Amino acid sequence: MMARHGYVLTFGFLLAEAVGLPFPGSIVLVAAGAGVASHTLSGAEVLGSAVIALLIGDSAQFWLGRYTGWGLLAFLCRLSMNPETCILRSAESFYKRGKATLLISKFIPGINTMAAPLAGSMNMGFGQFLRLDFAGSVFYSCTYLLVGYLSRDFLAATLRSFNAAGRAMEVILIITLIVYAAYRIAQFLKYRQYDVVPRVEAQQLVAREAAGEAIQFQIIDVRSHGYYDKGAERILGSIRIEPNNLDAEVEHLPKEKAIYLYCT
Repeated sequence: MMARHGYVLTFGFLLAEAVGLPFPGSIVLVAAGAGVASHTLSGAEVLGSAVIALLIGDSAQFWLGRYTGWGLLAFLCRLSMNPETCILRSAESFYKRGKATLLISKFIPGINTMAAPLAGSMNMGFGQFLRLDFAGSVFYSCTYLLVGYLSRDFLAATLRSFNAAGRAMEVILIITLIVYAAYRIAQFLKYRQYDVVPRVEAQQLVAREAAGEAIQFQIIDVRSHGYYDKGAERILGSIRIEPNNLDAEVEHLPKEKAIYLYCT
């Protein structure tokens, strides 16, 4: 199949991966690399198909992130079963590594899907995004194509072993899928509690302040990096806590006050 439809498969799987679908783009690139080694596919055309697919998908994600913001980010992060942690981890990667995150993001599960829409939501210039994303796409594609190219004989031997194992491999695959499904269900049940975190409207706090109750609560700014800098305006009377230090900072918060967190 790869020999006859290699370019279409590479383009389709990489595009699907770029827009957030759980498709194994790296595996397809490895298979395509093996096809290049066996002279059934052209290396330049495979690389071109992969990079163009990634750029199309990432550009779409970039502009969706620009105009939908956190809504799209939370939707994409639902695949991780913990949207809040997923967004925070991706934003923190941008904070630590800067825009260079786009060069390596495709190798990091979770962040590979989030990088493009996050860059859009942070108002990165599209020209700059396109240059960095192009470099990252070429790096990602070449890496896995090279793996497939160098390991062609090993892959062929492995496939022959799988065919010989036959029934045993089917049983192992079924067991693996069952274990994975059980893990995902367990993760869902573990993080389901975060779907019912109590919320309060801004007008309610304004009313409490007007009634002289401001000393009874504390407002905390926990905006993620990229959405907050030292010169950013905050709600009057609020304090700033780094979101990644929240667990440690909780110990120092006043126990006698109600605590309200806000982000972007």
